[in-house]
Amino acid sequence: MSIARLFGTNGIRGIPSENLTLKFISEISLSIGSFFKKGPILVGHDGRVTSSILYDAVSSSLMASGIDVIETGMLPTPALQLYVRNSHCNGGVMVTASHNPPIYNGLKVMGKDGVELSRTDEKRIEKIYFDKSWNYSLSNSIGTSVLTTDSVDNYIDGIISNVNLDPIRKKNLVVVVDLGNGMQSLAIPILLEQLNCKCLPLNSNIDGNFPGRGPEPTPDSLLELSESVLSNNADFGVAFDGDGDRSIFVDNLGKIYWGDQSGSILADHILSTNSNSTIVTTVSTSQLIDYVSKKNNGNVIRTRVGSVDVSRSMIEHNAIFGLEENGGCFYSPHIPTRDGGMSTALMAEKLSSDNRTLSEIFSDLPSYHQRKTKLSYSRDKIDALLNYLPDNLDYSFDDIDGLKFYFDSSTWALIRPSGTEPIVRIFAESENESNLNSYWDEVFTAINSFNG
Repeated sequence: MSIARLFGTNGIRGIPSENLTLKFISEISLSIGSFFKKGPILVGHDGRVTSSILYDAVSSSLMASGIDVIETGMLPTPALQLYVRNSHCNGGVMVTASHNPPIYNGLKVMGKDGVELSRTDEKRIEKIYFDKSWNYSLSNSIGTSVLTTDSVDNYIDGIISNVNLDPIRKKNLVVVVDLGNGMQSLAIPILLEQLNCKCLPLNSNIDGNFPGRGPEPTPDSLLELSESVLSNNADFGVAFDGDGDRSIFVDNLGKIYWGDQSGSILADHILSTNSNSTIVTTVSTSQLIDYVSKKNNGNVIRTRVGSVDVSRSMIEHNAIFGLEENGGCFYSPHIPTRDGGMSTALMAEKLSSDNRTLSEIFSDLPSYHQRKTKLSYSRDKIDALLNYLPDNLDYSFDDIDGLKFYFDSSTWALIRPSGTEPIVRIFAESENESNLNSYWDEVFTAINSFNG
């Protein structure tokens, strides 16, 4: 019999006081501690209203399982991941719901390399939880807790050590940053100052209600950033999600780009001095990455959607870079996890090595038209929909993650369930906008005919 999944696409997510109760947090943390067996385990949290309470519950339960804990307080997720690796901790737990709405919270669990646990290890923790086979002791074997205060400094130093510093400092870039009331408020202004960039911040106060524009940076939510880039004659703008591991870029003309488009710019920059290297990306990303890779004699490997899948595949294939369409960029010389701070520094490095503006750099690449949306479905209806569509869309497809239909040589559509919410995400792309719209309508005709 299969075990129910607690981990989704990117960690455990839920609503505190509903399905993410203190009892659950305590018991899943006991399970995490029992999985690791020994510490220290680094524990941090984002700025959500419930995060400090869950953070205390995680730390206490890990100690009750006999694990020594190092507490960081608030920090960006990639800062915790880098610190886990650099401080030789045995693992890490970040209390965050990333880009989800303010009522959500969750946990991300990392191994000793700072990378989120594999799907296999997630299932091991789930088995411990459901079997209630955790270690639990309030005797002399209880773990200890210490506080560290240098995790953000370590993070900024790590980023700076992985870029060509002098050309960036000489370029005197002007950068507008939409910090989204999230965790990069702690790091990005300092990072850009050390890169000798003029930093113009928006939504820089940490607030777990995310009053500025919400915790998820999407083109629809970044009008203020776009306008600020134009009014300040900035070189580029960048926006981050709630825990700071994703970044969405805006060029000097105020145009907003999805993450796979800006990620392809960074991939091209990295591959230009590392030809024949491997790039890992998901089934949902643009074919622009295939163009960039071919141009530099590179190799593209596609995975399921999810940062853990990209990270673990990068390690397996010794890839130098990874990207996701949602704004996740992964740079192995730093750490093979997505990191909005590292991608910002790499974009500054790209512009410091190129006489073109960012808009000119984008215009020199092939243009692909994209459409994206999401639909609400219950979990059981999502499975039924995915079983229904292959019989009602007569095209070749793969099922690496959801269903990806191929309509012609440059037009595809992906229908896949979210791993964190009861929704189906739909992506489509084509060189030809008319073809894109035509096939998009065909996909929705099939979806609307579903009566499950």
